[in-house]
Amino acid sequence: MSGRKAAFAPVVDAGTRTLILGSLPGDLSLAACRYYANPRNRFWHLVGDVIDQPDLPELDYDARLTALLAAGIGLWDAVQSAERTGSLDSAIRNVQPAALLELARSLPQLQAVAFNGRTSAKIARPVLARARCQLIDLPSSSPAHAAMPYLQKRQAWLGLRHFLTRSAA
Repeated sequence: MSGRKAAFAPVVDAGTRTLILGSLPGDLSLAACRYYANPRNRFWHLVGDVIDQPDLPELDYDARLTALLAAGIGLWDAVQSAERTGSLDSAIRNVQPAALLELARSLPQLQAVAFNGRTSAKIARPVLARARCQLIDLPSSSPAHAAMPYLQKRQAWLGLRHFLTRSAA
């Protein structure tokens, strides 16, 4: 799939304490209209570990989103739209950034924004430098970042627990 691709709407609510930003949904996610639809992407496993819900990847999509919101986690992407052939971040061109600062300022309990991978951080960190929250770099959950073992990624992601509601810690 090539051409201009667009992000999904943010998944947030007034209780969002941590916002996790990807870069731009991959082709499998765009086709399914779901965040992290590629079964090889470890996002749902990692965030399931963060909220102490290891069965999260097996739940249906709406239940996964409900569990994240209940734990104080929101999702969005750093890129509103861009040109890209395929799903690799390295192929992203002509980026229109998402309205990240506006979203961050609209979330009254936001304490942290976590970047799922380097591309997300590279695009979003400068935009969010004026936000009143902590900015956290995480290793990418993408199968393209398979060189880092899962347990090492998990250790970094577990640092998000500090920012979550009591029920998720």
